[in-house]
Amino acid sequence: MTSIRHDSGGFFSIEGIRVQTNWGRIKTWDQPIINQPEIGFLGFIACKFAGVLHVLVQAKIEPGNINTVQLSPTLQATRSNYLQRHKGKRPLYLEFFNGEQRCRLLLDQLQSEQGARFLRKRNRNIIVEVDSAEHLPPHPDFRWMTIGQLRHWMRVDNLVNMDTRTVLSGLSYGTHPSRSVDAIVSFLGGSDRRALMLRSALNSDASQHSFREILSWITGLKSTLDLQVERMPLNALNGWKMIDGMVRRPDDKYFSVIGARVQIGNREVAQWDQPMIKPAQEGLLAFVVKPINGVFHFLVQAKLEAGNFDVVELAPTVQCLTGNYRLGANEYSVPFINDVLNAPAGQVLYDTMQSEEGGRFFFEQNRNLIVEVDADFSVIEHPNYRWMTLHQMLRFIEFNNYLNIAARSLLSSINLSDEILEEVNR
Repeated sequence: MTSIRHDSGGFFSIEGIRVQTNWGRIKTWDQPIINQPEIGFLGFIACKFAGVLHVLVQAKIEPGNINTVQLSPTLQATRSNYLQRHKGKRPLYLEFFNGEQRCRLLLDQLQSEQGARFLRKRNRNIIVEVDSAEHLPPHPDFRWMTIGQLRHWMRVDNLVNMDTRTVLSGLSYGTHPSRSVDAIVSFLGGSDRRALMLRSALNSDASQHSFREILSWITGLKSTLDLQVERMPLNALNGWKMIDGMVRRPDDKYFSVIGARVQIGNREVAQWDQPMIKPAQEGLLAFVVKPINGVFHFLVQAKLEAGNFDVVELAPTVQCLTGNYRLGANEYSVPFINDVLNAPAGQVLYDTMQSEEGGRFFFEQNRNLIVEVDADFSVIEHPNYRWMTLHQMLRFIEFNNYLNIAARSLLSSINLSDEILEEVNR
C-alpha cells in the first residue's frame, strides 16, 4: 500500500514522508502525513445586535469529536465539500463567503493546520459581517453568540472546536498608546492580572523586544534551518507497519492511521468511509507568562514541524503531542516542562482539555495551559525562544504562517470580553 486516497482524487490522502533536518536532536524520521492541498473555508457570519457583535455558531457533529457535538464556525468546508465532489448537498451559508452575497469583510487570512500531521496545509480563516440577520435562513443547528460567550465556553472541556478557536484568534484589539490603555484599564477595572493582560493585548510600547527584532529572529532561523521532506510509500516507512488494519508503530508511539465508517444524519452526505488519525495519548500545549515592563509577556517557541509551510512557526512554550512528555516515554527532554506541570494552582490562568479537529483526528485532545511563573523565573532566553506580548502575537497572526495552530488555539481562550472589544473600537 503506497497511500490512502479518495476515489474522486479530492478531499485528502494519507501518504508517507521521510524528513531530514538540522533542527533538534532527531535529524531524520519517517511518518505518515495527511496531504490535503485544498484550501477550505473556516468562516463566521457576524452581525451586531444591540451594538454588540455576534457570530453565527454551528453545533456540528464530526466523526472524531470526543463529545459528539462541538461549537463550530458558520461554514467549515473543504473545497471538495463546497464543490460537492461527494455528490451531496451544498454547505449552508456558502453564498456569504464565496462572493455571491455582499458583506463587509472583518477578517480574511490563510492560516496553517497542524504541522506535525498535515503536509503544508492551510485554510482560509474568514469573518464577514451582515447589516441584518433578517434575510439569513434560520436553521436549528445554528445560534448567534458573542465572542465573549464563545471564549467563556472554552473553559469547558472539548466544547469549542479547533476551527472556531483558530478563527477567533485572528481578532485583534488594535494598537493604543499607553495613556489610552491606562484609561481603558481604569474604566473596566478588574484584577491585577486582568490589567497585565489588557496592557499586553493593547499596548505596543512596553515589549521586551521590538516587532522588527522578533521578525529578524524568525527570519534568521528560517534562513539557517533545513527541512527536507521526501514523499515515500506508506509500506516503505521505517518504524511503521500495517498491523490489525491500522498503519502504526509496533511500539504504539505517537499515532496510528485507522479507518472509520461514519453515519451522521444532518450532514451534506449521510454516510461515508474515511481514514483518520488516532493519537496514542493526549498531549500538552502550554504558554508560560510573566510580567515584564508592567505587561504580561508570553514565552514563545520557534518550532520546526515536518509539514510546516515555511520551516518554522511560532508555537507555545511547551508543545508535546500524544504524550511524549511523559517520563521514560520520550526521546528528548522538553524545556520548561516542569515549570508547567509543577505550577501551583494559584498560578494556573487557564487549564482545559481541547480537541483537535474532529474531521481528521479521532478522539484527540490536548491539555491546554497558561501558567504564570514566579518572579525569579529567568528572562534570559534560549536561542529558540523569545518573550512576546499578546499584542505582538496578534499582529503576527495578521500574516500567513507565523503562529501555529497550537499557539492560536491557546490565544483564542484569553477572554478580554465583549465590553473590551466595544470599548477599544469606539
